[in-house]
Amino acid sequence: MTLPKTHVSSTTSVTSTILHGHSTRAVHAGAKRKKPYHALIEPIVQTATYAFDDLADIQAFIAAKEQGSVTHDDYGRYGNPTVQAVESRIAALENADSALLLSSGMAAITTTLLALLRSDDHIIITDDCYKRTREFIETFFARYGVSCTTVPMGNFEAIASAITPKTRIIISETPTNPYLRVLDIDRLVQIAKTHNLLTLLDTTFATPINLRPAQFGVDLIIHSGTKYLGGHHDLLAGTVVGREDLIDQIREHLGMLGGIISPQNAFLLGRGLKTLALRVRHQNNNAQQVAEYLESHPGIEQVWYPGLLSHPDHEIATRQMEGFGGVVSFTLCGTLDETAAFIDRMRLPYITPSLGGTESLISQPALMSYYKLTGAERQAIGIPDNLVRFALGIEDIEDVLADLEQALGRKQNAV
Repeated sequence: MTLPKTHVSSTTSVTSTILHGHSTRAVHAGAKRKKPYHALIEPIVQTATYAFDDLADIQAFIAAKEQGSVTHDDYGRYGNPTVQAVESRIAALENADSALLLSSGMAAITTTLLALLRSDDHIIITDDCYKRTREFIETFFARYGVSCTTVPMGNFEAIASAITPKTRIIISETPTNPYLRVLDIDRLVQIAKTHNLLTLLDTTFATPINLRPAQFGVDLIIHSGTKYLGGHHDLLAGTVVGREDLIDQIREHLGMLGGIISPQNAFLLGRGLKTLALRVRHQNNNAQQVAEYLESHPGIEQVWYPGLLSHPDHEIATRQMEGFGGVVSFTLCGTLDETAAFIDRMRLPYITPSLGGTESLISQPALMSYYKLTGAERQAIGIPDNLVRFALGIEDIEDVLADLEQALGRKQNAV
C-alpha cells in the first residue's frame, strides 16, 4: 500500500489560520500541499479496491482501524482519497466538523434518515421542503413505523405543538422552493435544543457562501451537490455536513446502503467548488438585478426574492445570509398559455427544472413539476398557472435583462 518514497503525499495542508475568505477556502481547504506523484491537482483515484503488501500490512490495517486511525480503506465502498479530499473542503466551507459525499442529494437525505431513525420514531417536517423529501418521509417511512407531522414553514408555534416524546428530528429548508422563504434558524434551533431534538436543514439554494447553518447550532446540513456546488450541470452528487459523531454514524450506514459517489464525480465536484464563491456572488448580483427589474415591470404580478424589501422574510434573510441566492420566482399578468409563451420567447435560459449552474435555467412549475395535477389542485398547494422560476447563471446581466425585456415587451404589445 505504500507509494515509492519520492511520491509519498505530505499530510501537511495549508494552515487554517490563513483560510479566512470563501474563495481561498474553496480552492485550498482540506487539500494536502503535496499530492501523490507531485501533482498540483488532487488525482482521481479510480479504483474499486485497495491492495495490501503482505499479511503484516493487513494486520497493521486492522489494528489501525480498531484504534480509529486508518489512513486508507480496503474497499471502494468505504472510502476513496479523491472523495475524502472534497469532503474536507466542503466541511471547511460550512465551518462544520465533517462532511460526507454521496451519489445524489436524495441519497444524502435518505441515507441520513435511515441511519438516524428507528421504527416508532417521529419526524417534524415543514411543508416547503423538496417534494421528493416529503414523499420519502410521508410515504416510504410510514411503511416502517416512522411517523411524521408536516407543519407550515416558519410557523414555530405549530412546530412546538407537533413535538411528542417520540420526536427525534426537525427537518426544514432555507431558502425554500419556489417562493424563497427564509427560515429563522435561531428560533428553530432554540426549540430543538429545548426538547433535545436534532435539526436538519437543506440549504441547497443558499450554498455555504451565503449561509452556514452550523454556526447557528444546526446539527446537519444537506446539499444537492448537483446544483451550485458542482455548478456546471454535469454531475449528480449530494452531501451531508455537520457534527462529527453524526456524520460518522451516517458514514457507517453508507457503506451498507451503498449510495456512494464515484471518484470521477467527486473530482468534478471538487473542481466546481474552486469557483463556487465567484459563481455564487455573480449569481447573487444577477438575481438581485433581475428581481428589481421584474418588480418594476407592469407585466409582472408579483416577485419573490429575499433581497427585495417586499419579500416576507427580507429581514430574516438580511440578518442570516451574506447573499440572497441565484433564484427568482415571479408570476406574470397572464394565463397558463401566456406564461408558457413568455418562456418560449426567452433566448438565454434553458427550459429545465434544475438550478445552480453557469447557464441560466427557467421553468413553469405548473407544466413541469406539477403537470399531473389539475389547475385547481395546483392552486390549492400554491402553484398558480402563471408562476415562473428563473435560476440565474453567470451570463452578463445586461444580456439577461435585454432577454427579459424582449420576451416581456412582446407580451405587453400583444395585450
